[in-house]
Amino acid sequence: MLKFARPALAALAFFVAALPAYAADAKAQKAAPAKPAAAPAPAATPAKGPVEIDFWHAMDGALGDQLNELVAKFNASHPEFAVKPVYKGTYDDTLAAAAAAHLQGKQPAIVQAYDVATANLMAQKKLAKPVHQLIAETGVKLDRSAFVPAVASYYSDNKGNLMALPFNTSTPVFFYNKDKFKKAGIDPEVRFKTWYDVQAGLLKLLEADPYSACGLTTTWPSWVLLENTLSWHAEEYATRNNGFDGPDAQLTFNSRLAIRHLSLLTSWIKSRLFEYHGRRDEAEARFVKGECAMMTASSASYADIWRKAGFQFGVMPMPYYDDINQAPYHTTMGGASLWALTGKKPVEYKGVAQFFAFLSQPEVQAAWHQNTGYLPVTRAAYELTKQSGYYQKYPGTEVPIQQIVGTDKVPLAPHSRGVRLGNQAQIRAIVDEEIEQAFALKKAPKQALDDAASRGNQLLREFQRQHGGK
Repeated sequence: MLKFARPALAALAFFVAALPAYAADAKAQKAAPAKPAAAPAPAATPAKGPVEIDFWHAMDGALGDQLNELVAKFNASHPEFAVKPVYKGTYDDTLAAAAAAHLQGKQPAIVQAYDVATANLMAQKKLAKPVHQLIAETGVKLDRSAFVPAVASYYSDNKGNLMALPFNTSTPVFFYNKDKFKKAGIDPEVRFKTWYDVQAGLLKLLEADPYSACGLTTTWPSWVLLENTLSWHAEEYATRNNGFDGPDAQLTFNSRLAIRHLSLLTSWIKSRLFEYHGRRDEAEARFVKGECAMMTASSASYADIWRKAGFQFGVMPMPYYDDINQAPYHTTMGGASLWALTGKKPVEYKGVAQFFAFLSQPEVQAAWHQNTGYLPVTRAAYELTKQSGYYQKYPGTEVPIQQIVGTDKVPLAPHSRGVRLGNQAQIRAIVDEEIEQAFALKKAPKQALDDAASRGNQLLREFQRQHGGK
């Protein structure tokens, strides 16, 4: 996942802007008699340049540099078009800017939007032109079946039509400090399968160093600890197929599994085995400094940890409970997609379609995956990267892909596709707040999850009234 500010998507009401009106000068001009003028010299025909395509995004720093390189390669190979990437700040800033610009008829052709905005964007039918429609109108070849099923299904409607282009994708994994494991007498190549295996490891670490600052920590708690725990076990987060089948969904994540998991983590806080450091990626800094021995975090953290950590680290799949639903199944994805906005010219849409097709090419996807740490969104890019030896050179980078792709023996279960709900960003904020109450020992885990579900359902009913009827 990328960094983003606390969302306010409910306030982003997107509407199609009215076309500006122009008034003509109604006054008649009296022409004075004059001598016949000499014929004017023929004007020079202006040179026709490439069609400009504005692309607003939320990637800064090294990621922004990689994106600019990607765009430059497209422009060089398609001289008839000029994609112009513009950094607009956080995901919220980018969406707000696109909303304001659309009202004025000055919207970009492409906007990047984070995963939790998907349901809201799909509901705004006058704002975005679906990718399947874009491809049909332009005749550009873009095969939906080329994308990893778990990724393609998230950005598709109920009929399987692709609404947005999957772009930067990540999923949670389990990072650990190999040096700390060695000191505690734990095999640095160990694989903790279950959460109780993790507990045994934490106890060994505490025994080896009773004054250790931190055993386990986490980033993005609502996404990692709740959404992905349920998905990993193919358990329901919300009715209506986790929101995929309609806006009348009800949150059901306050289940026995979720209560069990939050209760375990709360008990670890009491035992000094687990520490909580914030709602976003604050915990990553503690792990990189060597203060925390283990961390659940986005797979996109790999590149930063590789650059900054002064120790050997490893990556495991997310732990699970082996007595529930024959787990594990699939973890869910975070990240963002690219949306084509309405109100542009056919020639611009042609360029957008060409750009989307370019981004989906195996070689381009593989390079993006390897240079940024994001997951390849097509199987061909994954196979190309595998053949290059990249996963052997950078151990652990294949783990998140295996969690998302799974195997033929682990089909994509209905509740392991992820969560797609209206006002989902605000719902995550509520879940974070209630989880914090449990971690602070101010609420029992069951009460915290019940309160989160109740408050979140109010936001779902607001979204339903706006977009799905009563």
